[in-house]
Amino acid sequence: MTTKTKKKDTFEVKGDELLKKVKEIIREGNVRQISILDKSGKTLVILPLTLGVVGAVLVPVLAVVGTLAALLTECTIKVERKEN
Repeated sequence: MTTKTKKKDTFEVKGDELLKKVKEIIREGNVRQISILDKSGKTLVILPLTLGVVGAVLVPVLAVVGTLAALLTECTIKVERKEN
């Protein structure tokens, strides 16, 4: 029996770097969820991702992230990854 654990990473980024960093995280794979928080720690958006989410399905997600990037000066990205 295998036990699946979750690993969480946190990244502090400037607003103009947000979209690039989210795309990079998604390309790495094994991502279950991405949360974007403002500089005061308030959660602005939670993006649940599943294995196999690719292409056209990501377009609306990246549009939301792009909009946030235009509005934020600083933010935190919390990434929940699936590990075996």
